[in-house]
Amino acid sequence: MSHTFPELPYDYDALEPYIDAKTMDVHYNKHHRTYYDKFMAAIKGTQLEDQPIEEIFASISTQPPAVRNHGGGYYNHIVYWNCMSPEKGKQPTGDFANLLNAKFGDLETFKQQFADAAINTFGSGFAWLVVKDDGELAITSTGNQDNPLMDIAPVKGEPILALDVWEHAYYLTYQNRRPDYIDAWWHVVDWDAVASSHQKALAA
Repeated sequence: MSHTFPELPYDYDALEPYIDAKTMDVHYNKHHRTYYDKFMAAIKGTQLEDQPIEEIFASISTQPPAVRNHGGGYYNHIVYWNCMSPEKGKQPTGDFANLLNAKFGDLETFKQQFADAAINTFGSGFAWLVVKDDGELAITSTGNQDNPLMDIAPVKGEPILALDVWEHAYYLTYQNRRPDYIDAWWHVVDWDAVASSHQKALAA
């Protein structure tokens, strides 16, 4: 079996005050777990059970909606959890910081462009920083539980930073104030993990 449900990499209250413990508990144990369970039910008894998730996404346009929606929800949340850290206030450093500056001008410009992508995602979805096939960084967004690995994505690439802008990710604390949630979220981004994912994407 290739697809397993990972443990949350920190305690539910580890990201407070920026993301509250109740939201983390419900988001992980209810939403993420349900996506995983329904994804596993959708692929049970098929060749997709042992197929890497990236390969499933590469031909997602040929798969049933349940595989696309729940497979995306399963994968997208893993990226989201893993690019956050209880070590709050981290900043990009070293080569990756230089790369962001070269691509976007400076960190604040990057953050504004990324936030704009998240704020302007209509309804539910994700904002992403990806590494494209040519090695370039790009900001993009997807609706619902789609992601940039899917063959239907408008901008394709390896995700290295993900921001969940479904209301269940922030409503208990921020209600409809998505920009406030995004501003808070920057405090818990794990830039070391993002830089590591960038290196892995380049080496793939």
